[in-house]
Amino acid sequence: MIGETFSHYRVLERIGGGGMGVVFRAEDTRLGRQVALKFLPDELARDAQAVERFKREARAASALNHPHICTIHDADEDQGRPFIAMELLEGQTLKSRLGGKALQAEELVELATHVADALEAAHRKGIVHRDIKPANIFVTDRGQAKVLDFGLAKLLESRRAGEAPVDSAMPTGEFATSTGSTLGTVAYMSPEQARGEEVDARSDLFSFGAVLYEMATGQAAFAGGTQASVFERILNQDPKPPAELNRALPEGLVQMVAKLLEKDRRLRYQSASELRADLQRLKREIDSGRVAPAASRDKSVAVLYFENLAGAKDDEYFRDGMTEDVITELSKVRGLRVFPRAAVVAFRDQAVTAPQVGEQLGAQYVLGGSLRRAGQRLRITAQLVESRTGTSVWAERYDRELQDVFEVQDEIARNITQALRITLTPQEEKALAAKPTGDTRAYDFYLKGRAYSRRQTRSDLDLALQSFEHAILLDPGFALAHAGIANACGLVHEWHDDAPAWLQRGRAASEKALALDATLPEALVARGRILYSQKRYDDAIRDVKRAIELKKECDGAYNILGRSLFESDRWAEALEYASAAISLNGDDYNVYVPFMNIFEGLGRAEDAAKLREREITVLEQQLRDVPEDVRARILLAADYASVRREDDAVRELQKAVDLRPNDSNILYNAACTYGVMKRKPEAIAMLRRAKAAGYANPDWIRRDPDLACLHGEPEFEKLLAD
Repeated sequence: MIGETFSHYRVLERIGGGGMGVVFRAEDTRLGRQVALKFLPDELARDAQAVERFKREARAASALNHPHICTIHDADEDQGRPFIAMELLEGQTLKSRLGGKALQAEELVELATHVADALEAAHRKGIVHRDIKPANIFVTDRGQAKVLDFGLAKLLESRRAGEAPVDSAMPTGEFATSTGSTLGTVAYMSPEQARGEEVDARSDLFSFGAVLYEMATGQAAFAGGTQASVFERILNQDPKPPAELNRALPEGLVQMVAKLLEKDRRLRYQSASELRADLQRLKREIDSGRVAPAASRDKSVAVLYFENLAGAKDDEYFRDGMTEDVITELSKVRGLRVFPRAAVVAFRDQAVTAPQVGEQLGAQYVLGGSLRRAGQRLRITAQLVESRTGTSVWAERYDRELQDVFEVQDEIARNITQALRITLTPQEEKALAAKPTGDTRAYDFYLKGRAYSRRQTRSDLDLALQSFEHAILLDPGFALAHAGIANACGLVHEWHDDAPAWLQRGRAASEKALALDATLPEALVARGRILYSQKRYDDAIRDVKRAIELKKECDGAYNILGRSLFESDRWAEALEYASAAISLNGDDYNVYVPFMNIFEGLGRAEDAAKLREREITVLEQQLRDVPEDVRARILLAADYASVRREDDAVRELQKAVDLRPNDSNILYNAACTYGVMKRKPEAIAMLRRAKAAGYANPDWIRRDPDLACLHGEPEFEKLLAD
């Protein structure tokens, strides 16, 4: 048929085929555009009634003018060959896109929302697809989902019903051509289709539930070796829980799949618009970072930041440290899924109820409480609440000496496992009993040092080093404090002073920490920081990946991983970690920079914009909590510049520079902010000040996309050469 003309369509090449016909690329000679031409299968083309029904269905489907439905332009017959002309799409079917692998949550939800929107539009016009499956969903090169073959499925089903009156839903024709095609379509049927009953829009929703299951797990929901075994599973068996196959799935998605695959259509989603609303809510949660992976059979708990009843700003680091360490303790229990710090930080100091938190995060239980420190006395209250009912399942008050802080953390963790009827293994018992140090004063200094380190300005890092040194004086065997020194030394070298002594000191401190505890994640991250500063990127990546295996939300790990992969041009690999980095460490504003640079460098402006919006929210929250955090302020200025809030950008920039006029890191970021606004003279002036203050990373300066407007400028090139 290549080269032949049907009506005013000239056939150019074959591009696909299946049970519903053969598809060709063709030229519309009247309008001068290319289209997809689909010819009916011979079994239907020879039946006059079927052809008339085909034309009627095609006319109905052509009324579906929707961005996520493949548009039908024409339905005609020439040379005895009925055909339809439709929109020519560039990309691949969802079946090819999956290839037996699960999609990332962000892409899955985006595509699923497109399909739900298409189904809602069709169902509103009374059109039911009847054959929703991955082969009938097309993913364009621009990441848009398009549903194919509306109208044709009803035609084929009607044809087969006439041929098989005993079991009107039992496929013949295309379904019987081979085992592969049989199972490939039967596996997505609804129970009512399998029973030969009248179908409605809810049948499409069941079929889409089977598709969504496959998108989430990479496996078919109802697989079997024979057609009969597939029907048996559809009618009488539930598929394996998707979270068992993919533990990274958001809880909300797991619940949606379960509701779509209800065998009783009355209990299923009743409309595609209802499904679309749930998908849009889930997308909002993913974009904001307030979603955690589902884990089948595990109980889940969200630990809220304890309320600081003393109200003293100086105690904020202790309150935050206590909360984060309780999260860490509970994370040691395998039967308990604990939401990471990044998921709960938005609720800090907010008047929220356990049911509200549970609904937003999908947490079964919420732990809240308060603490008050007065001298060496510590009072902590804690309450575990079931989200669904708002009922307290455990509560306790602790009036102790500060030196008992580790016992309190241990008791809270144990009491929660008991309240939830979780049996601890001997290894978990040992892990909960372990103390980071025997001296609570050293622990207090360590928490201070950790809080200062996160800000990364020179003066903050100096205070961090002093705090860690005090901790080691009190307990020379305190591995976390040695790791803290190593991390701080790496940051000083990276941002403020490139003297080799900082690397030497940092390397020695990290090795000391690892000698004390060879599996301490924070020590591996600290050594990774030093290796990164030495440009030993592969070694740095090895260490931080190991740290993430041991403690998935380990502070600083994803920042080093992202920066190392960025510097070594392994951008695609870096993006594999972007989602986990934001969901686990998204409360740390430092984690965003390398991933945002990669998105921008790859031209993925929309992804970069979403990430920047999230970072702005985190930075604004940080400055409400810690207004003296100058690094947060200068990064916020850069983000404001990127979203064209230039007056806000200049205001925050000037505040930051006034507060730290000799801090090379702040001055460098000020230069970047001016660079984003394309204010070249100010950018070069700030860059010169940054170098004079000690900024010494010319490779990063040249690669930083924020300074792209300076490339080729003689003053910029001279500055790099000096």
